[in-house]
Amino acid sequence: MSSCSSMASLLITPPTATLQLKEDRMRVSPVITNPSSKIDQTGLRNSRRHGRCFVTKSKMTVEGDVLEKQSVSVQDKNDFGVVSVHHVGLLCENLERSLSFYQNLLGLEINEARPHDKLPYRGAWLWVGSEMIHLMELPNPDPLTGRPEHGGRDRHTCIAIRDVAKLKAILDKAGIPYTLSKSGRPAIFTRDPDANALEFTQVDS
Repeated sequence: MSSCSSMASLLITPPTATLQLKEDRMRVSPVITNPSSKIDQTGLRNSRRHGRCFVTKSKMTVEGDVLEKQSVSVQDKNDFGVVSVHHVGLLCENLERSLSFYQNLLGLEINEARPHDKLPYRGAWLWVGSEMIHLMELPNPDPLTGRPEHGGRDRHTCIAIRDVAKLKAILDKAGIPYTLSKSGRPAIFTRDPDANALEFTQVDS
């Protein structure tokens, strides 16, 4: 056999390859005729040329859609409608002493609408803007000594106010220790009679 005839034999599609291609087209055709499929025309042309490669591409597209739907469903599941912080609960040893601090010094008002007699301990609800502080006269499991001098390095409740300088003058007059923000922003840190750390940060009016 000459070299030319040998090269020609490589370019001619053998009968078995033709049968295989027809078989592949038959396997792809049920997917192609599906009217709900998202397959584009490019995919159709590629399927005719590459046979089973089309099925793999289609499978990857379907799996991608499933993953995307699962991601959305997880986000919807976690969206339970957060609105705001309703209140912060603070423990105190003596309710009257704490009320003197929060009412007389800081000027917070009691929310009389909150029940005081339905809980098995004494307490009071104080308005902080539209949210509240709930004072609870209960034993404190946390140590009252050895806490960080700067309240910003301890568990603390942050209250937004309009004038840090005025609060600083009030604390100075009452002889209550405090620290200022380490970052230089207008904020002041102090503690109530039970060593609960409080931050007061200045915000625009």
